[in-house]
Amino acid sequence: MSQPPSLRVLVDAQLPKRLAHFLAFHAGYDCLHTLDLPEANHTQDGAITRLSMEEERIVITKDADFVNSFLLHGQPYKLLLVSTGNISTTDLLELFRQFLPQLTKVFAHHSYVELSRTLLVTHR
Repeated sequence: MSQPPSLRVLVDAQLPKRLAHFLAFHAGYDCLHTLDLPEANHTQDGAITRLSMEEERIVITKDADFVNSFLLHGQPYKLLLVSTGNISTTDLLELFRQFLPQLTKVFAHHSYVELSRTLLVTHR
């Protein structure tokens, strides 16, 4: 059985760079963190959205402004909203470890997904 294609993601500033490393090494995702960009964590949302569209990257964020942009304009390319509230990096990585198999599958058919502490919710 063949592996699904690797997802391309961009992890936003409110989330730790360790998440990007985790996704790259444990899931084989093509990952960037805003710290990897020229403006680092000062990169404006518009620049993140443009890069997402140009490179077909899923934006992983806690920033609800991206939800508004996605619902109004269909941008960024795809969106994963992390709606866990404050969470330790260890717990966040464990949450992603738990939902990784589902994430890869849902993004094949959905463009806006929300991850809470207990659920992975797809939005239309």
